[in-house]
Amino acid sequence: MPIGYIGYSADLVVIGAGVVGAACAYYAARAGLTVTVLDRGPVAGGTTGAGEGNLLVSDKEPGPELELALLSTRLWRELAEELPPGIEYEAKGGLVVAADQEGMAALRDFAAAQRAAGVGSEEVPGDRLREHEPHLAPDLAGGFHYPQDAQLQPAAAAAELLRASGARLRLGEPVTAILTDHRGAVRGVRTARGELRTRQVLNAAGTWGGEVAELAGAKLPVLPRRGFVLVTEPLPRVVRHKVYAADYVADVASGSAALQTSAVVEGTPAGPVLIGASRERVGFDRTLSVPVLRRLAAQATALFPVLAGVRAMRGYAGFRPYLPDHLPAIGPDPQVGGLWHACGHEGAGIGLAPATGLLMARLLTGGEPPLDARPFHPGRFRQAA
Repeated sequence: MPIGYIGYSADLVVIGAGVVGAACAYYAARAGLTVTVLDRGPVAGGTTGAGEGNLLVSDKEPGPELELALLSTRLWRELAEELPPGIEYEAKGGLVVAADQEGMAALRDFAAAQRAAGVGSEEVPGDRLREHEPHLAPDLAGGFHYPQDAQLQPAAAAAELLRASGARLRLGEPVTAILTDHRGAVRGVRTARGELRTRQVLNAAGTWGGEVAELAGAKLPVLPRRGFVLVTEPLPRVVRHKVYAADYVADVASGSAALQTSAVVEGTPAGPVLIGASRERVGFDRTLSVPVLRRLAAQATALFPVLAGVRAMRGYAGFRPYLPDHLPAIGPDPQVGGLWHACGHEGAGIGLAPATGLLMARLLTGGEPPLDARPFHPGRFRQAA
């Protein structure tokens, strides 16, 4: 293919074919924009493909991220009616459990604050936990059931959103430059196949969002936060909900670079049980850590003793796109005209993708944002510096 321009390729070029990029393409196309999606690898080849598919409100304190999550909860329900059943959407709810009364008191306070922000939950005494999860350990103090939590198959969801968007999809095509004009505004992108003209580029590159920003001379402090997942052999449905220990909420909110693990256990329609969650900032090191996997297995079997005799078929690593204040960057770059960002969702990108896509589409087309976009503005990091 000859190198060179062939007119404007699209109203919008999205860099990243993960679930956030796919949702942005979907809602931008519905708003009337022509969209091209570029990715150096396959669909869902990065963080999305390594995700468990969690759609959570239960782990978020009141504030901008919870507002985004509540909007996404509604949008995922709508999308589940439109997209094929292969996305495996399950509105199965979540169960957060505490080992002792001190943990229950903390969960009670957390749930009360969430309830005022629109999150539904029900306190479950220890002697009733097995009504929700028959295989739970018998000595837990209690927990809270969150009916709004759900789950889906993230790679399938990304693929179906892209298909439904009608966007032009170009995979295995790394972006090598974001081109700007004499005013410093976007005029296109360059790949190994040539140059595509567009006045709007959306950086939805997840963990690699900082590198993509640098292609345009912009800065976004995205860092990788590694996590491991254990996958068991296929089982009958021994875990009905997403179940996690109370300390998971604190781990999500932590900015520590050190290793943290907390039990997260959930079944899937296909049969395997997924076990997480670990967090640590070690760059892009994919080395499989047997000690971390052992910790995850031990924490999971403490919650579900029935898993002690189950085989773990594989373990894998993924990288969450971490930003220092734990909020994604959604909106226009403060320096480069025509450059937009939708990345830095850390471990919540799958759950927050539809609201991110809808918000981006409204911003791109001058429509009314569905919620206050200011807390997510990428310029906040420039101001902090």
